[in-house]
Amino acid sequence: MVGIGARLRAIRQQWGLSLREVEQRSQGIARGRGDSSFQVSASWLARLESDGHELTVNKLIALAEIYGIPIDQLLRSIYPGNAELLTLDQLPSSSGSTLPIEGSRKSQANHSLSDTPFPDQSPDETTLLTTENGQSLTPYLRGIIGRLDLTLDPMIPPGSIVRIDTRNRAISSRKNWSHEFQRPVYFLRTREGHVCSWCELDGNSEWLTLIAHPLSPASSRRWRYRTEIENLGRVTSVVIRLAFHEFNRSMKFMERQVRVAVARRDA
Repeated sequence: MVGIGARLRAIRQQWGLSLREVEQRSQGIARGRGDSSFQVSASWLARLESDGHELTVNKLIALAEIYGIPIDQLLRSIYPGNAELLTLDQLPSSSGSTLPIEGSRKSQANHSLSDTPFPDQSPDETTLLTTENGQSLTPYLRGIIGRLDLTLDPMIPPGSIVRIDTRNRAISSRKNWSHEFQRPVYFLRTREGHVCSWCELDGNSEWLTLIAHPLSPASSRRWRYRTEIENLGRVTSVVIRLAFHEFNRSMKFMERQVRVAVARRDA
C-alpha cells in the first residue's frame, strides 16, 4: 500500500517542484503568517516523503497552499479510502457543513444528513433527535450537540448534528490516529443526559474517561463504564451550521489556537 509520504512526493513531482523550492515557498508563507511552524524544510519534507516523519497541522496547511490544493482535497489525496478520515465539505441541501467520517462522502451526505433540518434553536443539553415516525428503521441515530456541551468544541461546536452508528458500540483501545480528525468520537448516555466525546477506558474497563478537546474550556470527566454511562454508538458524520463569516472567523481562531498548542507541545 502506498504511504502518505509517497503520495505527497507524487503531488510535489507533478508540480515539478524540488524539495528546496518547497522550502523557499514555505518560508514566505511562514513570514506572511508570522509563525515559523508553517515553514517546511527540505530535510523535513524528505523524511516525511519517506514516511519517516509526522505531518503536523500547520505544515499540512503550508503544503496545501504551496501545491495550490484545498486542504480537504489534499487530505483525500493522501488518505484515500481511509475509514477514519474526517473531511470538510458543503451540504447543498442544508444550511451547514458536513464532516463525514466513514465511507463514501457523497453517499453519506445524501443518505444520512442532507434531509436533517436544523432546529430553530439549539437545546441547552446534548440530546437525540426523534425520527419522523418515532423509531428508526436503520442502525443510525441522530443527535444534536447542546449549547452547554463544549466537550469537543471547536472541532464539533454546539448546535452541530451528528449521525451515530449504533452497531459500533465498542470503545476502541487502539491509539493509531495521526491527527484529531481520525480519533474515534462516541455519543454516550449518562444518568444526567447525553454527551458527545472522545473516550478512554482504563485497563480493567471499569472506568470510562470522557476526553475534552484541548482547545475546549470543558474538563475531562470520569464515569463507571456500563453502570453510570452507556455508549450509544460511534459518531460517523457531523453537520455544522455556520454562516460564511462565522466559518471564516472560526477557522482563523482555530488556526491560532492550533499554532499555540503545537508550540507548547514542541517546547
